[in-house]
Amino acid sequence: MDTLAQKFTELQNKSILENYAFVPAHPKAISYLTSMFLHIGWLHLIGNMWFLWLAGFILEDRWGRVIYPIFYLLAGIAASLVHTISDPSSIVPALGASGAVAALMGAFLVRFPKLKIHMLWYMLIFRVRFKAPAYWLLPLWLLMEVFYGSLFGQASGVAHWAHVGGFVFGAVAALVIGRTGLEHEANVVIEDKIGWTADPAVVQGTECLEKGNFDEGIAVLKKHLAVKPDAIDAHSILRQLYWRKNDIQAYLESTIKLCQLHVKAQDAEVALQDYQEYSNAGGDRMPAATWLELCRMIEGQQHYDRAVTEYEHLAKAYPAERQSLLALLSAGRLALKQLDRAFRRADVLQSCKSLESATR
Repeated sequence: MDTLAQKFTELQNKSILENYAFVPAHPKAISYLTSMFLHIGWLHLIGNMWFLWLAGFILEDRWGRVIYPIFYLLAGIAASLVHTISDPSSIVPALGASGAVAALMGAFLVRFPKLKIHMLWYMLIFRVRFKAPAYWLLPLWLLMEVFYGSLFGQASGVAHWAHVGGFVFGAVAALVIGRTGLEHEANVVIEDKIGWTADPAVVQGTECLEKGNFDEGIAVLKKHLAVKPDAIDAHSILRQLYWRKNDIQAYLESTIKLCQLHVKAQDAEVALQDYQEYSNAGGDRMPAATWLELCRMIEGQQHYDRAVTEYEHLAKAYPAERQSLLALLSAGRLALKQLDRAFRRADVLQSCKSLESATR
């Protein structure tokens, strides 16, 4: 028995529950944090994550990525402390995110009391679906936790008082965050990050476009692009100005630049749209390097017939450039492997000869 007791003690000391779950009778500092990320099984985990998403996503949008996780972790610690107060001699390991999730529900009640929650309730063979505002539904849930905690205590296997403590902490913390102005500051930071403010030169260029002052708008945007050559919004307005002015050559050059910027940003859909507009306006000699990247984007979208055609056009337009050989090799590969047809070997040989002559 002594040997078995010793082995049991050794195994217990190495167990996950002993080291990382929260035990009120002898809590470890690390367990206040780790117990929030441990669950009994998949249903326990899925249930907590479901309610975490329901109550948490709107609070994270409101508070941002700094306040929200700090609140969540402090709420889990507060829930564990209340659980300890309710049963300080318990040696039953407690684990799960439900205390912190309950805090999110309390905060949700304070911040969005009138928001309606869509409920689906199964009772035997009956299914009840209804909507209820948060100020009615969430306090009812809290009263149920108080009732079960008072009636069953720890016998139910659920830490009801941890839920109650988390809920109350979340409600109070939400009030503090709102009253101290932290939420407002978080909103300002979020708006700064996701907001978009146009450059004054772009605004002026847009106004010139609307008023028909094409030359003035072109001059303003050219000056702006001399300082910021990669400003996509400025290039976009400039292209429209050239089109409205009926300066086709300048329009084509502006479209090429815009296409190159979109290729650089790996925005395939927009880059190919630029190329289509370039072709529609009569353009037929896109710069070789950019054209090759566009061909690869078309191939990446699995439009193999079109890719082969574009590769061939590129090779004919730039027979002495290195991109010509790469284009023909790619076209041959697609023709053989994807389209199951022969490719003109003479075209590849001619491209090699042209490239060799150009390099001599």
